[in-house]
Amino acid sequence: MPRHLLRSAAALLAGAGLAVAAFAAQASPLSIEVDTSTRVQLRAPAGSVIVANPKIADVTVVDANTLFITGKGYGVTEIVAVDTLGRPLFQSQVVVSAGATGTVRVWRGAEATDMACGLSCSPSIRTPSAP
Repeated sequence: MPRHLLRSAAALLAGAGLAVAAFAAQASPLSIEVDTSTRVQLRAPAGSVIVANPKIADVTVVDANTLFITGKGYGVTEIVAVDTLGRPLFQSQVVVSAGATGTVRVWRGAEATDMACGLSCSPSIRTPSAP
């Protein structure tokens, strides 16, 4: 094989390695609190966005390069954004938690009620998860 083709192939593989490394950097879970959102800026326009479990998280597409992920319910799900050719732009496990303040769970026997608390507490509209 001619030397210039070997150099081109090596450069192409090195570039692919950088792309894989950049994608792998997004592999750590994204943690958000229920009823909050976080912005995700994509490096290229998305063709499709997939949410594994929309009861846990939801995605609002602001434009082709900007997503807002909102925590809907407690748990773990996965979100994937791909370009029009199906190549992944973003893939992350999303962990939605209750957060550190503002909520209290009251148990009466086996029945739980989530309370939203400020100056006083009121029942939350959220259906509590099973223990």
